[in-house]
Amino acid sequence: MKAALRRTYGSPSRITLENIKRPEPKDNEVLIQVHATTVNRTDCANLTAKPFIMRFILGLFTPRKKIMGTDFAGEVVALGSHIKSSKIGDRVVGFVDIGAASQAEYVVSAEDEVFPIPENIDYKEAAASIEGAHYAYTFIHKTNIQPGHNILINGATGAIGSALLQFVRQYDVKITATCNTKNRRLIENLGADKIYDYTKEDFTTDTEKYDFIFDTVGKSTFGKCKPLLTNKGVYISSELGPYAQNIFYAIFTSKTRKSVVFPIPYNKKITLPYICDLLKKGVFTPVIDKTYTLYTIAQAYEYVLKGEKTGNVVITML
Repeated sequence: MKAALRRTYGSPSRITLENIKRPEPKDNEVLIQVHATTVNRTDCANLTAKPFIMRFILGLFTPRKKIMGTDFAGEVVALGSHIKSSKIGDRVVGFVDIGAASQAEYVVSAEDEVFPIPENIDYKEAAASIEGAHYAYTFIHKTNIQPGHNILINGATGAIGSALLQFVRQYDVKITATCNTKNRRLIENLGADKIYDYTKEDFTTDTEKYDFIFDTVGKSTFGKCKPLLTNKGVYISSELGPYAQNIFYAIFTSKTRKSVVFPIPYNKKITLPYICDLLKKGVFTPVIDKTYTLYTIAQAYEYVLKGEKTGNVVITML
């Protein structure tokens, strides 16, 4: 089978497309033919090993897992001997943030770590619904959003932000979002009540107060956002912040009026069924920016690393 590998950390030039042996499922595993996957921020961190703390998870000097990819949408084509409920032909998704080896034509997964794709969703949509939405779930479930709250989403056009905007829209709240000029109409259609064009405006100079500020791109700080928070306001960032400050702020501000929450992700066995349910109901639709093939996957990484993508970048196996 063909697979995208990187044997050392670095830039997309480290990626090679190779023919390797197809994996065989163990007793409790299923073999999945991958139809679509994505290149996302987690994948880029796994490629570059940045921030440096990633090396303690992935391998200090070289990556333990050579095949790249964290998410997948595909079809079950073989079963281990102890499989109980999965069937050949099942359409499923999966996600492993430290690496699923899914940027390949086939991947194996434990049976209890794959989840059915709703009938009305195709493989590209399914793949684009996983990584960003998984982290977006954490933002709303680490907080206590109530009707009438005022919420700001910084970076509403990314995979996390575009999913989070749709998730938050389920609540009776006012939503302010930041985006660039070209995506203003998109963010309006996703449900934002007020928009800051970050190419022209700085939301931190406003006097409006927010109950929650969700920084889905990690490009602001608690210090800059604190004046905008209400007395019981909460700041959450998708990034560690300068010098990993958000971890320490989460500890030291836990009893203060304005606080930081660090969004340690929930287990995917909680997040993925929630996401699939919203897909089925039509409450959530993933935003897809560009589609590449496995043969052009290095170009996809180059594009995502620029930090300018809108929503998700999908890889197909064709």
